Amino acid sequence: MSTPKKLKLHPSIRRSTTETVRGTFATWSCAPQDTSLPRGNVILVPGFTGSKDDFAELLPLLANAGWRVATYDQRGQFETTADPGADLSLAGFAADLVAVTGALFGGDERTHVVGHSLGGLVAANAVVDSPDLWASLTLMCSGPGGFDGAKGREALDGALLIETEGLEAAYWSRARRAMERGQEPPSEQIEQFLLERFMANSPESLAAMARLLATAPDRTADLAGSGVKVAVVRGEHDDAWSHAAQDELAAALDTSVVVLRQSAHSPAVEAPEETRDALVRIWMS
Repeated sequence: MSTPKKLKLHPSIRRSTTETVRGTFATWSCAPQDTSLPRGNVILVPGFTGSKDDFAELLPLLANAGWRVATYDQRGQFETTADPGADLSLAGFAADLVAVTGALFGGDERTHVVGHSLGGLVAANAVVDSPDLWASLTLMCSGPGGFDGAKGREALDGALLIETEGLEAAYWSRARRAMERGQEPPSEQIEQFLLERFMANSPESLAAMARLLATAPDRTADLAGSGVKVAVVRGEHDDAWSHAAQDELAAALDTSVVVLRQSAHSPAVEAPEETRDALVRIWMS
């Protein structure tokens, strides 16, 4: 899971509860402070076990570079609720993205969308379903579809653990696996935030997201035919989708992978300045 380095928000970030045609979503937004003519609109989509908080450092950096930028908690994530019977399909999450983008930015101009990990699968579906809405898509540490093999089985096991033993058991199971993989444990304050965030998730939503990590279809051909520019970005040490799978995805989309040094699966947290620079180059090219 993305682990923030600090919890204090930059004062330029505006916290909101945004009403959309698909319900209410917790959002953060940040606008350029020195110009009335932003370069464009950007929405950032968090991944499984993440939230809008994953982009806390990136938001003001992108705004200072001239972009009007926003992020949100997906349905059932952290501070966005999921009602009983909510649409927790991949198409549903993609429709939520469209609704949030429309509520925040209107429909007068296309929006750049960046999807991190599972958020990339959601964003890809939104682009395929509604290509006229988007200026570009950036898949950050994401893949063509759900995981194959052992990672797919691990995701399905995670969904089952949430449903049978609850969120707290699932959290500590993930924390143990992270330690076994050599990840440095967070500070006590950050650990408390991570636990509180995880426990605030809707169990149904988190289990559905875990299953999507194993079952989401490969949309590469559909993306290639969408007419929307697609970029592929990953951390140098990303350990989610294989590097080979990301290379093949990029090649099929007639591009190459942008590799961010000194980062793994969460570049927006691990290397926010380098992530900003890479995104701005993509949008300006």
